[in-house]
Amino acid sequence: MAKTKVVVVDDSALVRSILTEIINRQPDMECIGAAADPLAAREMIRNLDPDVITLDVEMPKMDGLDFLSRLMRLRPMPVVMVSTLTERGAEVTLKALELGAIDFVAKPKIGVADGIRQLAQDITDKIRVASKAHIRRHHAPAPAAAPGEAPVVPKPVTVANIGRLSTEKIIFIGASTGGTEATKDVLVNLPPDSPAVVITQHMPPGFTKSYAARLDGLCKIRVKEAQDGERILPGHGYIAPGGMHLSVERSGANYIARVQDGEPVNRHKPSVEVLFNSAARVVGPNALGIMLTGMGADGARAMKVMKDAGSYNFVQDEATCVVFGMPREAINAGAADEILPLGQIAPRLIERLRSTAGFSTNRV
Repeated sequence: MAKTKVVVVDDSALVRSILTEIINRQPDMECIGAAADPLAAREMIRNLDPDVITLDVEMPKMDGLDFLSRLMRLRPMPVVMVSTLTERGAEVTLKALELGAIDFVAKPKIGVADGIRQLAQDITDKIRVASKAHIRRHHAPAPAAAPGEAPVVPKPVTVANIGRLSTEKIIFIGASTGGTEATKDVLVNLPPDSPAVVITQHMPPGFTKSYAARLDGLCKIRVKEAQDGERILPGHGYIAPGGMHLSVERSGANYIARVQDGEPVNRHKPSVEVLFNSAARVVGPNALGIMLTGMGADGARAMKVMKDAGSYNFVQDEATCVVFGMPREAINAGAADEILPLGQIAPRLIERLRSTAGFSTNRV
């Protein structure tokens, strides 16, 4: 079997050496080159034709995001970002995912060498996933207006209110690899009177707060990182904090968020399984489930439990997934009511809500 060819791009000689060692220990992959900056990486990619590259976020000679943007326009290929656990690192990483990077690894702020070695399995797992991912070409931004001309302002997308909406409904979203952008695609198309949305996206600590803030600036609903014990309200989205499980509980007439530590479930914390099981147990027929792109099977069984409890479930189709693992497993488990391209999920969800408004306890 042919090995996955990897090029490492990092300005630290120590990090390059460690990543090369980690990759070369794997029987199914090989580090075929290591570059200290994007200019050297450009030549290496052209000459060696790697399957995957790992790319440091902050690089000399050319900004890592600049390099990634050019790469995804001119020669789209799987990229795994190597990020720092800082607020700035989180912001840049989210931008990298928007530009087309498949995933990221967060290296610690101190003890980098030992920290990267401890992340060896995570790094190599993400390289394997990236090597099989669906790559999308990143299009160049619209040209700036010429001097003296009015700037081109994108026309805002108008989303009509749902109307006569039962506040009992809650939308549950599970996602992993490729899910930061897929979740955004769903949320930006929801109206301000949408039911509450509760989201588990596989992310490490330190990144979900920036992710929630980014979504809050783009969406008509308010989006925030979930806090333990807070009331879950319509018109709001709640993101599971990195490294913590999120579930929903009932408190009298209200739904509340439960944010708790605990053992990983399906190797993940937060876990979609935890969230979706709470949806089945607490929300039942008032739940709407959405399974988006991601590797593995986290949440698939629980989504079937949701359906058995009366929820209506949407699953992203293979053609629009970065990785079709979690959606495929949900479909195989019999959890899907509809299998849709990503761009059709929000419109069909809204259509479903409008058709059932006022009938929140009955499945149609």
